[in-house]
Amino acid sequence: MMTRETELLGGHRHRVGVIDIGSNSIRLVVYNGIGRQPIPIFNEKVLCGLGRSLQATGRLDPEGRAMAEENLLRFHRLSRGMGVERLFVVGTAAVRDAEDGQEFVDDLQAKCGLAVRVVSGAEEARLAALGLISGLPGATGVVGDLGGGSLELIDVEAGVIRAQETLPLGPLRLMAAPGGKGTARTTVREALATLPWLPAAAGRTFFPIGGAWRSLAKVHMARAKHPLRVIHELTVPTDTLRDLANLISRQGKASLDRLPGVSKRRLDALPYASLVLGEVLDAMQPGRVVFSAYGLREGLLFDQLSAEEQAEDPLIVGCRDVARRIDRFGPEAAIDRWTQGLAPLIPAPLDRLRRAVCLLSDIGWAEHPDYRADHAAMRVLRLPVGGLTHEDRAFMAMAIAVRYGALPTPADLTALSLLDAETRNAATLVGLTMRLAHTVSGGVPLLLETTWLDLSGDPIVLSVSETEGALMGDVVRRRLDAVAKALGRGAEVQMARLADRKLAGG
Repeated sequence: MMTRETELLGGHRHRVGVIDIGSNSIRLVVYNGIGRQPIPIFNEKVLCGLGRSLQATGRLDPEGRAMAEENLLRFHRLSRGMGVERLFVVGTAAVRDAEDGQEFVDDLQAKCGLAVRVVSGAEEARLAALGLISGLPGATGVVGDLGGGSLELIDVEAGVIRAQETLPLGPLRLMAAPGGKGTARTTVREALATLPWLPAAAGRTFFPIGGAWRSLAKVHMARAKHPLRVIHELTVPTDTLRDLANLISRQGKASLDRLPGVSKRRLDALPYASLVLGEVLDAMQPGRVVFSAYGLREGLLFDQLSAEEQAEDPLIVGCRDVARRIDRFGPEAAIDRWTQGLAPLIPAPLDRLRRAVCLLSDIGWAEHPDYRADHAAMRVLRLPVGGLTHEDRAFMAMAIAVRYGALPTPADLTALSLLDAETRNAATLVGLTMRLAHTVSGGVPLLLETTWLDLSGDPIVLSVSETEGALMGDVVRRRLDAVAKALGRGAEVQMARLADRKLAGG
């Protein structure tokens, strides 16, 4: 039955929400639905410190509990007002370990009907790994999910979970234990030594998850002047991150206050989170570190999907969803089909990105003409989707900028410094070909289907159905010449029967 709130929202009846009750923070994220690439439409976090006194008293922190209850009531009301159809509420280490954890859960049920699912350590680890896999399909290495109360370590191989462990090594626990950082370091080191499979993963990738470790990623990006402020799939050399973690683990509050991009409320826990990371890196000796913005919440939604849905490419699914929302004339899949002749001309891994950027090729149509290239490039660069490295984002941003008539350099768009000259040339070719496709057809799929482009020879040939010769013009020929020039070839336009149409290079 449609609620009054849902009716006012225009009948959005498939929204889902996840409330994550952690040891340090609680968070509500509302998504546009359950799918391979759910898009967050609302995200709010409150640092309550529920587990702050757990080590000393065995109970939830009284002040943190009161703050959590107040804000969980707010989250519940917000989710109803937003028309959320399914609300998942998950409690992790603090709630499951505290003597009064069940009492806290019962109070929430009594006050607002909020049903909290308290997950075991093993289940928390599994969901965190699924979240990582949802954002990095086929991931191989060790996932580390650091919460305020616990550390989950999970061995994954080609997207399959092989081993996992939950350890009571969250920063809030370590801070509350007697002995300070020296004792905490020994505690962490001894706990990690009980995992024989961790050093056996040497040389593989370590994937950090969790708010405190994301704060470290932000510090690294600021210090290194990294050209892209996106945490997901940020890759950092192991030695670089180990040095940073060891440095911050020894900092006092005055030094921590000067760190860029870190919430003031995380500062007390950050040295301990850094200490844990440094010890994990020492124990595992990974070949590289790749951060993930995906975790338990995304894993919970991923777990609801069928095997077929889980196997889908999150990049293509996410771009297809964006394309539906920006639709002007019809499905952008027509641009993908029209540019398939590019596949043999660019490195194989880039063809997937060509497909994705084709879906977004009309993303700037509603922008001011003088700013379309800039705005489209920045939107594509910062897409809230998984399955994209930072280099992939830069490639797609350059291709879409060229599609809108720009030819950016690393001085214009700093993220392009992540690409070598060959990859920038490939992005330029993709962008020029998309620009030609939109010019010849005005972006209308039915008109585009009356033309086809053969890139297999010299000259390249733009064929037009005999019935649609009026589509040709000076601008079309100039766009065709630009594609040909990028290939170092000539260009030719010819009229042909639609029955003779074939895919470029086919």
